[in-house]
Amino acid sequence: MSVWDKSKIRPEILKIMDKRERLRNQAFTEYFKDNEELISKFQTLWNKVSELNVRWLRGEDVGGKLTYEEMIFLAKQHRFAVEYREKLFQKGNPILEGLKIESVDAGGVPAEWQTVLGAVKDKIFLFFHGGGHILGSIDYIKVLTAKLGIVTKMRVLSINYRLAPEHPHPAALEDCIISYNWLRSNGIKPQNIIIAGESAGGYLALLTLLKIRDEGLPLPAGCICISTSTDMAQSGESRIINSSTDPILANVGYFWWIESHLAGIDPFDPSVSPLYADLTGLPPILLQVSASEMLFDDSKRFLDCAKKFGVDITMQVWNDTLHVFQQFDLPESEDAMRKIGQFVQQLI
Repeated sequence: MSVWDKSKIRPEILKIMDKRERLRNQAFTEYFKDNEELISKFQTLWNKVSELNVRWLRGEDVGGKLTYEEMIFLAKQHRFAVEYREKLFQKGNPILEGLKIESVDAGGVPAEWQTVLGAVKDKIFLFFHGGGHILGSIDYIKVLTAKLGIVTKMRVLSINYRLAPEHPHPAALEDCIISYNWLRSNGIKPQNIIIAGESAGGYLALLTLLKIRDEGLPLPAGCICISTSTDMAQSGESRIINSSTDPILANVGYFWWIESHLAGIDPFDPSVSPLYADLTGLPPILLQVSASEMLFDDSKRFLDCAKKFGVDITMQVWNDTLHVFQQFDLPESEDAMRKIGQFVQQLI
């Protein structure tokens, strides 16, 4: 059952969502290959998730309603679907033409150097993809990371961190820290590194900053968080209020994605929710977010919290657009990329 309301979404975004839905359906057909038993299992589980999602968006506690095996089954299907969809979505994209790709082992973490023409070798974006902790990859977000390289003339190190439910917290965070230390061990100065991420990747970027600070390591020049999550308790009002205007997140039932990531940890624990952490001493942070997405309050409340701790933080907001709209061909995307370039220029 759909939660988001098509009547509240502008035409060019509906066009994007229609295309994503077609590609998702193609992925569904490819994944199950007419296996009626698996299709029935998925549909039963999906109906269950959809019903729980509606209850969650009414403010009900729906924790513990899915088994670990059910989470694994759904996660594998979701991963296949988004990778299949993004591969087709990116096919022929001019942004990716001329992008130099080099796979690398970043201290045991699978990673990829992405270098655009004219990029400065020792100025680095360390990028963490999103995907709600259970999916996503280097390939999944390549259009966005390529755009970052183009507007900043920096090289991008994009990593594949471990995913839940198989690898709950702190596995992903450990991989992020390892990749940061790997850069430093290879002669990249912290003042030439910007850590960035979108959605769950922005969340990991903030946790990485906190971990770097707590371990007494030199901090990077700054951090960029796009449509980031900061509150594992999802206690902000926008989760419910904006569910009708968020076609990316409203229907997916990400309540269990968070649950699989935490694996029993209190969501209000500062070690897993940056919103409740001591933010003293963090470097400059840029937040970009859509006012109509469910995670809007995660950025807004984090902004207020960070200011109380004296952090140099900026939040830039766009109306009536998508969660992580920067990856799509929209006018707001160009504006957001330009502002990221300005932010980076001030830091490096």
